[in-house]
Amino acid sequence: MAKRSIVLIHGAFVTQRCWDSFRGRYEEKGFEVVAPSWPHLDGVVAELRAKPPEGLGTLGLKEIVDSYAEVVKGMDSPILIGHSFGGLITQLLLARGLGACGVAIDSAPPRGVLPGWDTIVSNFPVLSGFGAHKKAVFQSQDHFGERFANALPEAEKAGAWEAHMVPSSGRLFFQAALGHADTKIDFKADRAPLLLIAGGADKTVTAGMNRQNHAKYKASPARTDFHLFEGRSHWLIAEPGWEDVADYALDWAVEASG
Repeated sequence: MAKRSIVLIHGAFVTQRCWDSFRGRYEEKGFEVVAPSWPHLDGVVAELRAKPPEGLGTLGLKEIVDSYAEVVKGMDSPILIGHSFGGLITQLLLARGLGACGVAIDSAPPRGVLPGWDTIVSNFPVLSGFGAHKKAVFQSQDHFGERFANALPEAEKAGAWEAHMVPSSGRLFFQAALGHADTKIDFKADRAPLLLIAGGADKTVTAGMNRQNHAKYKASPARTDFHLFEGRSHWLIAEPGWEDVADYALDWAVEASG
């Protein structure tokens, strides 16, 4: 019997390495797991941070979604699991009719989902930089610890930043902030099942935004569920207790997709 497949989709400021723990856990359970990198980010973390790839700053959402669509089309109806911007990419892939089901963890907002105050504060350093809409943008260690991984133990924050943080596309953040057409989803359409997971202590994409996102789908005939992990930050896929998140996402996906 062929193994079921899972596609893990990372978000901004990280690479596919953020999924190392999830990937190992799912493979141990007998799944075939792939975790593709975004265009321009298939490389060593330290090298990407030291020298941002040419073209990264202007990388747009559609280009990223298209790259994942090509992966998914070559597989037998995989489970899609995305984090942060990867959560938005997951929703957009489902809207294209791809995937057996999707799990969007602390998802970046589709058009129509309004940011909370914490989200505005967290993203202001990126959006306020001169020419940031066409540059590679960074997240400092302090910002990572205070806004992105605020539930991570203090002793682990520097090491996590060093292991995972890379530059990201400035254009992408402006597309999300301005509700660009590429972030638009027909919330009323039918599609495969979707689960939205939120972290109760997330300061990057607040739980309230994820609840808004969930409510947008109320007119859709498709199954759309929501789950809150209290006390978890935006880095809930790699902070203590990540196993709970990984197992809940997979158990839901297996049940929802039959």
